[in-house]
Amino acid sequence: MALLLFFIIHWYASLFFQSVFHHRYAAHNMFTMSRPWERLFYIGCFITQGSSYISAYAYGLMHRLHHAHTDQPEDPHSPHNEPNPFLMMWVTRNSYFNLYIGKTQAAEKYKKNLPEWEAFDRIAHSGIARLCWIAIYALIYSLLATAWWQWLLFPVTVAMGSFQGVVVNWWAHKFGYENFKVSNTSKNILPVDLIFWGEAYHNNHHKHPTRPNNAARWFEWDMGFQSMRLLNYLRVIKLK
Repeated sequence: MALLLFFIIHWYASLFFQSVFHHRYAAHNMFTMSRPWERLFYIGCFITQGSSYISAYAYGLMHRLHHAHTDQPEDPHSPHNEPNPFLMMWVTRNSYFNLYIGKTQAAEKYKKNLPEWEAFDRIAHSGIARLCWIAIYALIYSLLATAWWQWLLFPVTVAMGSFQGVVVNWWAHKFGYENFKVSNTSKNILPVDLIFWGEAYHNNHHKHPTRPNNAARWFEWDMGFQSMRLLNYLRVIKLK
């Protein structure tokens, strides 16, 4: 039970930073925040994503390319370019790292207003930092696991940020329902999204990519947007 509680907390904490900071702030500039708060969010990403830490700059750039080339050969993560989710995860990883190290060049228009903290990324993104996090996770599992099958969650814990991203991007371009007709295969994968903080409403998002609230129908609930409303009320961020 203790390990499952740890896994659930880790899932939602990691998802919060990927959804709100990486996706809605870095990629889409849905709100603004001060430099000190931005730095604190970077640190929050490192603590919650751990061994799967993602650079906000590289993520934002990759996601903007996804919107610009959705389901086309230039799309850095489309299930319509790869035969299975595991290969898509690997291709997405390569696309991300090539953007991070500058091997893949993107037009300047995609780089506008991307958050960047190079000194921190060099530490948090390093192989040593990732190995340290994996060792910490292994220690937690050895202390909390009460059955062998609980170790099946270990690879997900290690690759938490990447796993969450590929699940949404694979599923949401394969299965689900549509509220809007768009020029791609984006779909909403859960009518009531209690798992992905509102990121399940992918069809809604592709129709209105800069709208903070991904929900569009009365039964849809975007927890990411509600958390942004709270942060806006507390003056941590300023919604546009």
